[in-house]
Amino acid sequence: MSTLDTRRAKELADLFVEFLRTNSAPAGLFTDDVFVDLSLPRWRLQTAGRDNLVALRRSSHPTLGTVPRHRIDVTGTGLVVEVEERWEDAEGSWYCRELIRAEVRDGSMSEMSVYCTGDWSPEIQDARRREVTLIRR
Repeated sequence: MSTLDTRRAKELADLFVEFLRTNSAPAGLFTDDVFVDLSLPRWRLQTAGRDNLVALRRSSHPTLGTVPRHRIDVTGTGLVVEVEERWEDAEGSWYCRELIRAEVRDGSMSEMSVYCTGDWSPEIQDARRREVTLIRR
Protein backbone atom coordinates (compact mmCIF):
# COMPACT_ATOMS: atom_id res chain seq x y z
CA MET A 1 0.00 0.00 0.00
CA SER A 2 1.21 3.49 -0.71
CA THR A 3 1.62 6.13 2.00
CA LEU A 4 -1.59 7.81 0.83
CA ASP A 5 -3.48 4.52 1.06
CA THR A 6 -2.13 3.92 4.57
CA ARG A 7 -3.18 7.42 5.61
CA ARG A 8 -6.69 6.84 4.24
CA ALA A 9 -6.92 3.49 6.04
CA LYS A 10 -6.12 5.25 9.32
CA GLU A 11 -8.69 7.95 8.55
CA LEU A 12 -11.27 5.23 7.88
CA ALA A 13 -10.46 3.57 11.21
CA ASP A 14 -11.03 6.89 13.00
CA LEU A 15 -14.29 7.43 11.12
CA PHE A 16 -15.38 3.89 12.01
CA VAL A 17 -14.73 4.57 15.71
CA GLU A 18 -16.82 7.75 15.33
CA PHE A 19 -19.60 5.62 13.80
CA LEU A 20 -19.50 3.27 16.78
CA ARG A 21 -19.68 6.22 19.21
CA THR A 22 -22.50 8.09 17.44
CA ASN A 23 -24.50 5.43 15.51
CA SER A 24 -24.28 7.76 12.50
CA ALA A 25 -22.17 6.98 9.42
CA PRO A 26 -19.74 9.82 8.63
CA ALA A 27 -19.59 10.85 4.97
CA GLY A 28 -17.21 8.71 2.96
CA LEU A 29 -16.91 5.89 5.51
CA PHE A 30 -19.02 3.29 3.68
CA THR A 31 -19.84 2.67 0.04
CA ASP A 32 -23.55 2.85 -0.81
CA ASP A 33 -23.61 -0.94 -1.29
CA VAL A 34 -21.47 -1.90 1.74
CA PHE A 35 -21.90 -5.56 2.73
CA VAL A 36 -21.56 -6.65 6.36
CA ASP A 37 -21.26 -10.18 7.75
CA LEU A 38 -21.64 -9.95 11.55
CA SER A 39 -20.75 -12.96 13.70
CA LEU A 40 -21.95 -13.02 17.29
CA PRO A 41 -21.36 -15.80 19.84
CA ARG A 42 -24.62 -17.58 18.97
CA TRP A 43 -25.84 -15.83 15.85
CA ARG A 44 -24.82 -14.52 12.44
CA LEU A 45 -26.38 -11.57 10.62
CA GLN A 46 -25.78 -10.02 7.21
CA THR A 47 -26.85 -6.74 5.69
CA ALA A 48 -26.18 -4.77 2.53
CA GLY A 49 -26.33 -1.04 1.97
CA ARG A 50 -25.27 1.90 4.14
CA ASP A 51 -28.77 2.62 5.49
CA ASN A 52 -29.31 -1.04 6.43
CA LEU A 53 -25.93 -1.14 8.17
CA VAL A 54 -26.77 1.96 10.22
CA ALA A 55 -30.19 0.47 11.08
CA LEU A 56 -28.56 -2.78 12.22
CA ARG A 57 -26.11 -0.86 14.40
CA ARG A 58 -28.84 1.25 15.98
CA SER A 59 -31.04 -1.77 16.71
CA SER A 60 -28.21 -3.72 18.34
CA HIS A 61 -26.64 -0.75 20.20
CA PRO A 62 -29.39 1.84 20.78
CA THR A 63 -27.45 3.42 23.66
CA LEU A 64 -24.44 5.52 22.71
CA GLY A 65 -21.14 4.71 24.37
CA THR A 66 -17.40 5.01 24.13
CA VAL A 67 -14.56 3.22 22.39
CA PRO A 68 -11.80 3.38 25.01
CA ARG A 69 -9.35 1.40 22.89
CA HIS A 70 -8.86 0.60 19.25
CA ARG A 71 -6.08 -0.62 17.00
CA ILE A 72 -5.67 -0.67 13.24
CA ASP A 73 -3.64 -2.92 10.97
CA VAL A 74 -3.46 -2.03 7.29
CA THR A 75 -3.78 -4.90 4.81
CA GLY A 76 -3.16 -5.05 1.08
CA THR A 77 -6.85 -4.45 0.33
CA GLY A 78 -8.14 -2.61 3.40
CA LEU A 79 -7.74 -2.72 7.14
CA VAL A 80 -8.38 -4.64 10.32
CA VAL A 81 -9.72 -2.73 13.32
CA GLU A 82 -9.87 -4.09 16.86
CA VAL A 83 -12.14 -2.19 19.26
CA GLU A 84 -13.48 -2.28 22.78
CA GLU A 85 -16.84 -0.64 23.41
CA ARG A 86 -18.48 0.45 26.65
CA TRP A 87 -21.96 1.85 27.22
CA GLU A 88 -24.53 2.37 29.96
CA ASP A 89 -28.22 1.57 30.11
CA ALA A 90 -30.84 0.93 32.81
CA GLU A 91 -29.19 -2.43 33.62
CA GLY A 92 -25.73 -0.94 34.17
CA SER A 93 -22.35 -0.82 32.37
CA TRP A 94 -21.89 -3.04 29.32
CA TYR A 95 -18.78 -4.13 27.41
CA CYS A 96 -17.85 -5.87 24.16
CA ARG A 97 -14.84 -6.47 21.95
CA GLU A 98 -14.92 -6.64 18.16
CA LEU A 99 -12.56 -7.42 15.33
CA ILE A 100 -13.47 -5.93 11.95
CA ARG A 101 -11.83 -6.88 8.65
CA ALA A 102 -12.78 -4.29 6.05
CA GLU A 103 -12.19 -4.22 2.32
CA VAL A 104 -11.81 -0.73 0.85
CA ARG A 105 -13.04 0.32 -2.59
CA ASP A 106 -12.63 3.84 -3.94
CA GLY A 107 -11.53 5.09 -0.50
CA SER A 108 -14.52 3.73 1.46
CA MET A 109 -15.32 0.53 3.33
CA SER A 110 -17.15 -1.76 0.91
CA GLU A 111 -17.22 -5.12 2.69
CA MET A 112 -16.79 -6.00 6.35
CA SER A 113 -16.56 -9.15 8.42
CA VAL A 114 -17.28 -8.30 12.04
CA TYR A 115 -16.53 -10.70 14.89
CA CYS A 116 -18.10 -9.65 18.20
CA THR A 117 -17.71 -11.22 21.64
CA GLY A 118 -21.32 -10.38 22.33
CA ASP A 119 -22.47 -7.87 24.90
CA TRP A 120 -21.11 -8.55 28.38
CA SER A 121 -23.62 -7.59 31.04
CA PRO A 122 -22.52 -6.19 34.39
CA GLU A 123 -22.96 -9.68 35.88
CA ILE A 124 -20.72 -11.32 33.27
CA GLN A 125 -18.06 -8.65 33.81
CA ASP A 126 -18.21 -9.19 37.58
CA ALA A 127 -17.79 -12.96 37.13
CA ARG A 128 -14.82 -12.41 34.83
CA ARG A 129 -13.16 -10.14 37.36
CA ARG A 130 -13.64 -12.76 40.10
CA GLU A 131 -12.52 -15.74 38.03
CA VAL A 132 -9.90 -14.45 35.59
CA THR A 133 -6.78 -12.35 35.98
CA LEU A 134 -5.75 -10.81 32.68
CA ILE A 135 -2.02 -10.42 32.12
CA ARG A 136 -2.56 -7.67 29.51
CA ARG A 137 -5.34 -5.21 28.86
